[in-house]
Amino acid sequence: MIDTRGALVWGCVPRVDGDPTFCALLNSDQQDAGTWRFELEGQVGARQEYIRNTPILLTTLKAEDGSAVEILDFCPRFEGKGRMYRPVAFSRIVRPVSGSPRIRIILRPMKNHGAALAETTNGTNHIRYLLGDQALRLSTDAPVGYILENRTFRIEGDTHFFLGPDEPFTGNLREEIRRMEQSTRKYWQHWSRGLATPYEWQDEVIRCAITLKLCQHEETGAIVAALTTSIPEAPGSERNWDYRYCWIRDSYYTVQALNRLGALDVLEKYLGYLRNIVDGAKGGQIQPLYSVMGEGELNETTAAYLAGYRGMGPVRIGNAAYKQIQHDAYGQIVLPTAQGFFDRRLLRMADERDFESLEEVGEAAWKMHDQPDAGLWEFRTRQEVHTYSAVMSWAACDRLSKVAEQIGKPDRAEFWRERAKAITEKIEDKAWKENGEGGHYGASFESDYLDASLLQLLELRYVEPDDPRFVATFEQIERELRRGEHMLRYAAEDDFGAPETAFNICTFWLIEALALMDRKDEARELFTTMLGHRTKSGLLSEDMDFETGELWGNFPQTYSLVGTINCAGLLSKSWNTIR
Repeated sequence: MIDTRGALVWGCVPRVDGDPTFCALLNSDQQDAGTWRFELEGQVGARQEYIRNTPILLTTLKAEDGSAVEILDFCPRFEGKGRMYRPVAFSRIVRPVSGSPRIRIILRPMKNHGAALAETTNGTNHIRYLLGDQALRLSTDAPVGYILENRTFRIEGDTHFFLGPDEPFTGNLREEIRRMEQSTRKYWQHWSRGLATPYEWQDEVIRCAITLKLCQHEETGAIVAALTTSIPEAPGSERNWDYRYCWIRDSYYTVQALNRLGALDVLEKYLGYLRNIVDGAKGGQIQPLYSVMGEGELNETTAAYLAGYRGMGPVRIGNAAYKQIQHDAYGQIVLPTAQGFFDRRLLRMADERDFESLEEVGEAAWKMHDQPDAGLWEFRTRQEVHTYSAVMSWAACDRLSKVAEQIGKPDRAEFWRERAKAITEKIEDKAWKENGEGGHYGASFESDYLDASLLQLLELRYVEPDDPRFVATFEQIERELRRGEHMLRYAAEDDFGAPETAFNICTFWLIEALALMDRKDEARELFTTMLGHRTKSGLLSEDMDFETGELWGNFPQTYSLVGTINCAGLLSKSWNTIR
């Protein structure tokens, strides 16, 4: 992650849930530790932009004397020798564009979650940074001594940096890094070219799609909820969570959004990851989250040497939510997997053996549909039978009936239809709450409080937009949980007190519901307002202060990017507009 002045402030090695070698984002006590930046002497301004339809970032630094430099940042990614070349490597090109710029290079990676600066060894054209059991090697045509001694020097030509695996850089450094940049640019622009974007908000959708793809650990297909840990949901709240893991729920929403754009490569890889998760569970409990390698144990600790975002600790490593019971996970496995039986574009379509494995997941959904769980908001101190989890179990059985019809198993189709019907009857009996305002669906079977997840009854096709019970529920949700332009998850106090910020995906759920209930003008206005809250990079975090509009929570957050894509597709004018 690059800040607005071109400094690399967050990057984990060797994978997204690894040691944050670049941890300045959470290391406010030590200004130069855990960062890689280029200081321009006399700097007075900075400007940034992405190379169109890529995640390649161009930062321009300007000095008071008119001199300026450009920094081109990219991580290599392109196909070569029959496979994808995607090392854990950071490539940077610095070039003077005006005047006689002088720069200082600050490169100080850390190890053991901010405990110490990495020790170094060096050669004529490289520096090795020792990170415990492994090392990173910087190959460069800049003066190595200037980097080691933090000396300011005049930059008179393009200078190249490749920080990656601890192995000699083969080939001509200048030519190879430029070739890598061109190949990486071509890869991303060709990938973006294949997206089925809506007519309106194309740039916003493409940026979100690229970022969602970057949230996938390609080796296994896992999709992380966010790229950071412990950015608080609200100032000083200690709602600081590590999101660098694969939540079954978040991943479902991610592949659903990308599938609407035709990005099947992400779906295919994720389905492979899911099949391994299901095989490993052997018909037993599915956890709500796993590591990107499919590991189930994610013990939660704190990084004692990192002060936290703006000094607001703790910095958590791991996530104890893996121990929780969250029954919506079964539906979120069935729903994306079901597509594999219908979509003829896939390289590997699902077969009867996959259906048999999926039925095991359906059995678990049936068994647990009316049992208490922590819910999708992951309450740590209470359990109830959450309506959202029950509806997800209904969706699992409903989709299994459709899959069974597709593969010619009418008896199994009827079996799963009957189970879906039985769950519907239970939900209508237990989740519907009578009150003086016509009644509403409750967030749980035991309570009558409301939460924003009930808006998902539309998306899951459990109800139609004109269903009287849903209309009544929507009216009461909007009245109780809407805060101007924003939507809370819930208003009741939880384990950490009353919520202090809005949850961005819930605002997008509100926009979707407004659009589907023939309030499209209002939905468009609210969507445009949400887009105005994005960072300069065009992205959103998890939460937002509903009074000031300040972003909080881990970043970039897949839920929020999914909301942007889904609402753009729902609200956009047709491509026929230009005919």
